[in-house]
Amino acid sequence: VQLVESGGGLVQPGGSLRLSCAASGFTFSNYRMSWYRQAPGKERELVAAINSAHGRTNYADSVKGRFTISRDNAKNTVYLQMNSLKPEDTAVYYCNAFRWSVDYWGQGTQVTVSS
Repeated sequence: VQLVESGGGLVQPGGSLRLSCAASGFTFSNYRMSWYRQAPGKERELVAAINSAHGRTNYADSVKGRFTISRDNAKNTVYLQMNSLKPEDTAVYYCNAFRWSVDYWGQGTQVTVSS
């Protein structure tokens, strides 16, 4: 099983980034996919999730209206489009796959929002 995140980097406040997470080794379409983030000295928090059945999404209040999660089951990939980025969005972003009691994590990608 592998979850490989990409797309992180350094961006100025107000800018945009698109994160991708390529999955392999499991039946991607059966899993709820999520993005989490962890800032230095803080606990890991859920940013956005998209379910497997209907593509229903949910977001942390702090990113609503700015971030969009989507998935392409044909490509086994989940995306996080991040717009209007703020310095407080700086964190390591992790991809997660969840189904029943099974939980997979990627290695994370750093997002830094700074002028």
